[in-house]
Amino acid sequence: MWSKIGSYVPEWPIWAQAFLLFLMPILFMKGYQWFRSSLKKGTFSSEDQQSQDESTHSSSNEETGSYANVRITGDYAKDLISVKETFGQNADVFIREFTIRGTNTPAAVIYVDGLVDHDLIDTHMFTPLMIEGIPDTERKMFEQPKDANEIKAYVRSQLLPVSQVQEAETLQQAARAVLTGKNALLIEGMPGALLVGSAKGKSRSLEEPVSEALLRGPRIGFTERLSDNTGLLRQFGGNNALFMTKYQVGARVKRDLVIAYIEDIANADLVAEVEKRVQKLDMDIMLESGYVEQLIEDDELSPFQQVQNTERPDRVVSGLLEGRVAILLDGTPFALIVPSTFSMLLQSPEDYYERWIPGTFLRMLRFLAATIALLGPALYISFISFHPGLIPTKLALTIIQTRQGVPFPSIIEALIMETSIEILREAGIRLPKPIGPAMGIVGGLIIGDAAVQAGIVSPFLVIVVAVTAISSFSIPTYSAGITLRILRFVGMFCAAIYGLFGVVMFFLLLCSHLVRLKSFGVPYVTPAVPYSLSDWKDFFIRAPLRMMKKRPSMMHPKDPDRKK
Repeated sequence: MWSKIGSYVPEWPIWAQAFLLFLMPILFMKGYQWFRSSLKKGTFSSEDQQSQDESTHSSSNEETGSYANVRITGDYAKDLISVKETFGQNADVFIREFTIRGTNTPAAVIYVDGLVDHDLIDTHMFTPLMIEGIPDTERKMFEQPKDANEIKAYVRSQLLPVSQVQEAETLQQAARAVLTGKNALLIEGMPGALLVGSAKGKSRSLEEPVSEALLRGPRIGFTERLSDNTGLLRQFGGNNALFMTKYQVGARVKRDLVIAYIEDIANADLVAEVEKRVQKLDMDIMLESGYVEQLIEDDELSPFQQVQNTERPDRVVSGLLEGRVAILLDGTPFALIVPSTFSMLLQSPEDYYERWIPGTFLRMLRFLAATIALLGPALYISFISFHPGLIPTKLALTIIQTRQGVPFPSIIEALIMETSIEILREAGIRLPKPIGPAMGIVGGLIIGDAAVQAGIVSPFLVIVVAVTAISSFSIPTYSAGITLRILRFVGMFCAAIYGLFGVVMFFLLLCSHLVRLKSFGVPYVTPAVPYSLSDWKDFFIRAPLRMMKKRPSMMHPKDPDRKK
């Protein structure tokens, strides 16, 4: 069908083909801009706006729920009843009641089993309160307190040998802290609760990043614990100008989020914009940094990622030293770097660890591989179906011989092979590690050979699809590889309809979109557009380190010099 439709296009006059080639990108971009602006203004989303209002209303109700404004008064019996009503029948929440030694003052420790350090509770809370007790000179404070806050100050400064002690005035604050791994201490006569210690949930040890393996470089990656990740940043980028600002995100389930930047390098406007977008995050829970990435990006309709994600601390520190901002979320090993540009997706930290000549060669090889991964099958379809005269004669005869007996046009056989490869790739990722790689290799060989033997596809196409798949594996960033794989299918359909003209039109549309795309105000294809000669030292090539004395000008850093 596609070949029949496309066979009429070359018969058009040359002026009509040129006009169509010029008009289609303009119409596409105008329609895209209208759709995007209409989506943001809410033209299509009266129901979505209503659901968003309901979501905001429900989240505000959660913040002002039945226990939101209930204060912990110091009346132990009353406060304990409120605590039990708040936690309900949660089997993992324990309330340990006891009496402070030397007095008749009742007290209780509330904690969640599995999130706390039992040694901290036994050694640094129960021991000083239950075994050592209160000195005789201080017992009057508990019997007839002159000031209700006097007990709190004394317990915090004299009885709790713990580094982290905070206060909670309301029942909701205490409950939220307990459910995130802290220990809440209630004492008769003491208003509020003391939050002792920090969460000690299960976490894995520091390991090599799975998604960004290197032959040369640090063998360490982020973990799911935020404190470990911020510690790694301090370890790799020990600088007193490295600032970290903590936020809590999530309407119902709060999670800690850290914005990291180097204060005397990062542009103040960029930092303010990142903080503004983070403060506007509004969802029940941020399970992974991918949620944050999708909610803070400039253009949610673009297939290209505008926020870079990484598991490597050295990559984050490198971005911070260029004037970028990093976002770390508790519960995920993937940090975010903003702003992101297209060239960053094809760069690897290993480019800088090797000498500049092999680093430049590997980087240019990736750009070539990205081009093949995007346009390989589309060029095959256009040459075979529309422009066989552009192929060398001997090669054309060889391809014709291999295609004898194939019942499908080139677009159909290309779709069969590309879809099979994508399914095998996805299945290899989801299967257990010992089985996945073997299944992918064996499955690809068997399916490819069987398809050729059955006469469904030609051997030349198997070579094209194999080279395209291998080229997509060379992309350092997995998300960027997915984008190229999706756009590859679009290019194939354009080639099936318009031939080489369709491939050119597809490429022009892609370029026009990339030129207009921005990430936190930074053009996505800089330093190509807008042109910046100084930044080309770290674009297609990787210049010697002695020549890279300036930070990227696109970032407008406070300190543009890498070294004085």
